[in-house]
Amino acid sequence: MADEIRVAIRTDADVVTARQEARTLGASLGFTSTDLTLLATAISEVARNITTYAGEGEVRLRIIRDAGRDGVEVVAVDEGPGIANVELAMQDGYTTGNGLGLGLPGTRRLVDAFDLQTVPGAGTTIRLVKWTRA
Repeated sequence: MADEIRVAIRTDADVVTARQEARTLGASLGFTSTDLTLLATAISEVARNITTYAGEGEVRLRIIRDAGRDGVEVVAVDEGPGIANVELAMQDGYTTGNGLGLGLPGTRRLVDAFDLQTVPGAGTTIRLVKWTRA
């Protein structure tokens, strides 16, 4: 298995590919079906943000190990407009698009680790981690 799987994100089909690759990695670690669904849903949110706001970007997936735990790390990267107000963007109900405003705050609740780095005008990087259950 490759150390890192990279999926270029430009279309909805690419979002599906990223979800499938993450499910495969999670399944190889023994994730429950619920955790596989949570991981796939989180990837859908960050990858769709790429297609909606940046136009294109990349999702990088890899297995990580820490303190006896195994997990899947997801890094979503784009060079789009960035997020002008992260604090506002992380509030339930806030949206600059046509959605419900649950994407980023909802994603944070679906995973075990969530980190967002953004530079307005230069892009956004979101790192997610989902660990296997003890």
